[in-house]
Amino acid sequence: MDRNLYTEDHEAFRVAAREFVSREVEPNLAAWDEAGITGRDVWVAAGKQGLVGLSVPVEHGGAGMLRDYRYRNVVIEELHRVGAASLVSSFSLQDDIAVPYVAEIGTEEQRERWLPGMASGEIIGAIAMTEPGTGSDLRGIKTSGVREEGGWRVNGAKTFITNGIQSDLVITVVRTDPEGGPQGFTLMVVAEGMEGFGRGRKLDKIGLVAQDTAELVFEDVFVPDANVLGEVGGGFGQLMQMLPLERLSIAAGAVAGATQVLADTVRYTKEREAFGQPVASFQNTRFQLAEMATEVDVTRTYVDACVRAWNDGTLTAVEAAKAKMWASEVVNRVVDRCLQLHGGYGYMKEYAVARAFVDSRILRIFGGTNEILKTVIAGELLGRRA
Repeated sequence: MDRNLYTEDHEAFRVAAREFVSREVEPNLAAWDEAGITGRDVWVAAGKQGLVGLSVPVEHGGAGMLRDYRYRNVVIEELHRVGAASLVSSFSLQDDIAVPYVAEIGTEEQRERWLPGMASGEIIGAIAMTEPGTGSDLRGIKTSGVREEGGWRVNGAKTFITNGIQSDLVITVVRTDPEGGPQGFTLMVVAEGMEGFGRGRKLDKIGLVAQDTAELVFEDVFVPDANVLGEVGGGFGQLMQMLPLERLSIAAGAVAGATQVLADTVRYTKEREAFGQPVASFQNTRFQLAEMATEVDVTRTYVDACVRAWNDGTLTAVEAAKAKMWASEVVNRVVDRCLQLHGGYGYMKEYAVARAFVDSRILRIFGGTNEILKTVIAGELLGRRA
């Protein structure tokens, strides 16, 4: 079935993206995994190639494609083609979370100050929501901001922060009114070099090992008013406003990852022999592949529809929640079954399916756990009080 998603311009962009990935990404995957971080060179190279900063407005040095997610989808697909899931996550944090916050919520002065560097890959962004003990419960955030002349004094800690080691700017969720409920949170941009802002340990994960994830510490950090993003007290609403794009991004990555692992497995089962015949000739293998291909294709169709809805400005929070929840479940099912079809080789790190097995597991957790998203979906079906 023709997806009818991409135009000739998108496919021309894919050619450039594929060439970049083959040249700058694929040869470095093993070294990045070994180091547990990608380093900044690939960010700058991607900026020059136009693979990051796609959502940055043209007047600030980007491609101005915030409302054409198809270009981002191409980047995601091409990175997954070589198994670069860690870079998918890092780049998605930049283009689908950090940049849109600044572009959509920031003042013109803030956009001029930060967006050109984010488009070039010279400024790496992060967002700090999760705290030790809070998980998906954003209302439990304890990082506090106390008003001072000209700004805020921030204290607290964050954890599981993507791009946490390399980030130059951290959009930080701060409780500025202890009694304010949902209106008690404010977004503040904490920058590298601010006194009292520190990086904790780089976290040792089972998957996405080249994506730097860190703990962050704020000890009497003074954040000037010029670094407050949006309205004081408006942070919770702003987070809810931007979550659909983050969840679409996760869904797109899940589909791309599942597609590539399935393609690898089809090829493997045709080449691998058991009992004197290709593994693909056994009925169980053929049924497994048929079921997975159908599930991936159906999931892709829904996620593609969500991409079109995002481009049209009609994607709802519940539709995005459905896409993220379902696609992340599908990729985990597909990867598990594909690993089984590889037999013992599927457990070896040298095989892409083994890396995908650990890389895909987090998709059911970040961006809101799937249990939380089911609550969101059920809330619309049954009414918020049900």
